[in-house]
Amino acid sequence: MASRIQVLVPITIAAVIVGLAGIMSLPSDVKLESVEFPRGTVKIDGVVLEVQIADTDPRRARGLMFQEQLPLDEGMLLVFDDANKRSIWMLNMQFPLDVIWIDDNSKVVFIEKNVPPCKTALETVTCPSYKGGSKDAKYVLEVTAGFVDAFKITTESTLEIISI
Repeated sequence: MASRIQVLVPITIAAVIVGLAGIMSLPSDVKLESVEFPRGTVKIDGVVLEVQIADTDPRRARGLMFQEQLPLDEGMLLVFDDANKRSIWMLNMQFPLDVIWIDDNSKVVFIEKNVPPCKTALETVTCPSYKGGSKDAKYVLEVTAGFVDAFKITTESTLEIISI
């Protein structure tokens, strides 16, 4: 029977290799620890949020990676050119999020609450993708976990873009 060390060492090495391969496969502009995003203001059901705007493929891929926290009155708005099926994943996130998918008429079409981060090498290997339901979305709003419940955001909610 194999000892605990004989089992754990190969698993640990494999997890590190897979994690490094995953990080190395990211575009170089995604890996930067500090990225400046354009900022804007949105309102969802009367709640005003200052948002970081991810409106290009590299910015959307980078998202909130490596950011330590997100105050309850802030978020990230992923902006796409058209409405389509949109998915997100939590690679290198440091905290859980509530994720809100919004159609091209500014109506919330799907909500995923308390999406857990994937921040360790092992979690990186198994990090799931969140699809956002069956409806098309033009925007995805990422906010700190608990926001949806705190402000009673539902699929009846609407987004108002004040400035982006």
